[in-house]
Amino acid sequence: MENIKKPLIGLTSSHNIHTDEVSLSPYCPRAILAAGGIPVILPLEASEEDLKCLAAELDGFLFTGGPDPHPFLFGEETRMGCGEASVKRDRMELALLKLVMEQRKPVMGICRGIQIINVGLGGTIYQDIPSQTERVFPIAHQQPFPHRVPSHTVQVTAGSLLERICRGADKAAGPTNLDPEHAAASHLILRVNSTHHQAVRDAAPGLSVCAYAPDGIIEGVIMEGYPYLVAVQWHPEYLWEDDPAAARLFQAFVAASSGILP
Repeated sequence: MENIKKPLIGLTSSHNIHTDEVSLSPYCPRAILAAGGIPVILPLEASEEDLKCLAAELDGFLFTGGPDPHPFLFGEETRMGCGEASVKRDRMELALLKLVMEQRKPVMGICRGIQIINVGLGGTIYQDIPSQTERVFPIAHQQPFPHRVPSHTVQVTAGSLLERICRGADKAAGPTNLDPEHAAASHLILRVNSTHHQAVRDAAPGLSVCAYAPDGIIEGVIMEGYPYLVAVQWHPEYLWEDDPAAARLFQAFVAASSGILP
């Protein structure tokens, strides 16, 4: 029987600025394993040469959730409401993103991941959604429920890569968290979880916005013309076991890391 090479997926880890400890929740590695990839936790303090080696050797890169990117990265003073930032993590991830994209390797971003990707490519973020936006119906972007429970909907742009990925899961795998009242609409409506107080404000050049919360907050971006870059504001790693649309996000990313583009 022929052995099929599984893609190696680099995952960024979280950094506790008070203890200097590095950690990663098991949910993203589990989702990568279930999708057919092998998760590799990336070192926070890797040198430039180490990062070049990792960018060349690994097959795909997942920028995970975590604390706030530092406001200086996108040219702003620190506002009231901004949370903790890890300068070490910011520095490592921005250097890694540049090297990975030079190699044109597949990229996925989750929560902080979508924000640091956007900042790294020249975009801006809201430092604190509640204090920087006026919304007729304020969505609870920091939900009161456990992470595995969806809290609001997201509208995914028809015809976008993100829509093709998530709708493909719906057709292939049966029931998902699609809102039944909107499932037949031109735009795909997903039910997602939400644990953030920052979000993409101005999308970076080259990124296309492809998903919005009901209050207008950006929830998903892709990069047209790049082999594979998909980033979302919600946390599909907590939803994939019960939601095929969330599972398909990881499956499509791992497939792209194997050279199979959607």
